[in-house]
Amino acid sequence: MKKPDLAGLAAFAAIARERSFRRAAATLGVTPPTLSHTLRELETQLGIRLLNRTTRNVSPTEAGEHLLAHLDPAFEDIAAALDSLNRFRETPHGLVRINAPRNAIGLVLAPRFGELARDYPGITLEVVADEGFANIVEAGFDAGIRLGEDLQHGMRAVRVGPDLRLAIVATPAYFRRQGRPGSPEELLGHRCIGWRKVSSGELYKWQFSKGAKTLSVAVSGPLVLDDPRLMLQAALADVGIAFAIEEEVAEHLAAGRLERVLADWCAPFPGFHLYYPNRRNHPAALSAVIDLLRYPGEEHPGPA
Repeated sequence: MKKPDLAGLAAFAAIARERSFRRAAATLGVTPPTLSHTLRELETQLGIRLLNRTTRNVSPTEAGEHLLAHLDPAFEDIAAALDSLNRFRETPHGLVRINAPRNAIGLVLAPRFGELARDYPGITLEVVADEGFANIVEAGFDAGIRLGEDLQHGMRAVRVGPDLRLAIVATPAYFRRQGRPGSPEELLGHRCIGWRKVSSGELYKWQFSKGAKTLSVAVSGPLVLDDPRLMLQAALADVGIAFAIEEEVAEHLAAGRLERVLADWCAPFPGFHLYYPNRRNHPAALSAVIDLLRYPGEEHPGPA
C-alpha cells in the first residue's frame, strides 16, 4: 500500500473539522473539486472510507473519527516543530487568524496594522469580522477579540484596550421634535434603534447604571439592526435614538451632527480583550501579535 502523504491527511482533517468541502477548501486555499479528488485518493490508498457524504452533510465515519483523534495532536506537534524554527529568524513568521466584531477591528486592530506590517514583515494577519461569538478553536482561529464581560471560559485573555463607555445619541433635529429624555425610563416613549445580538438572537435591553442603581430598558422603535455601524448610520439619518461606543461618535458629537443624552447614566465597562486557547506553548507569531496589541499596564494575561 502506498503511504498517504501529509497533504492528503491535512485535507481529510480540514474536511472533518469543517464538516464541509467548501469551507475546508477555503481554509486550505484550494478548490472544492481538488479537495474532493485528494480525499478520494487518500481513501483509496487506505482502503477505507473516512467520510460519509450526502448532498447536504459531511461527517467522519467511525474510522474517520479514530484517525482524526490521532491526527490532531500530531499536527499540533508538527506546527510546534515548525514554529520552533522562528528562533533562528530575526522576526517571527506565520499566519495569525483573529475573529473580532467590527467595532473592535476599527478601534483596536486597524490602528496597529501599519506597525505590525513594519515590525513583523514575516507575519500575515487575517482578520475576520464577526458580530457573533465564534468558538475560535472549532472555527480555526488563533485568537478572538470581545468585550471583557463576554469572554469564553477556559481561555487566556489579555486587555487590548481601555475601559469603554456608551453614548446615547440622536440628531439635533430629532431632539427638537421629540424632546430629550431625562432618564433611561423615558426612552420608552422615544423612537429607539434596536440591536439584535447575533450570537443569541436576543433583542438587547439597553443597560444603565448610576451609583448603586442599575436599569435595563427594553426600548422599541422603527428599526432593529445587528450591526453597530448601521445603527450609527441610522441615527445620523434621523431615524431615532441609538447607542454607540463613545470613541465611534466623538467626531459626530464635535461636529454637531449628533447630540448626547443620559451621559451620567453611562458608566465605564470592561473594554476589549484578546482571548486565545490556554495552551502551554503558542506560536511565536501569535505571541508577537499579543505583545503588540497588549494595552499599556496589562502585564500578564489571565484566564477568562
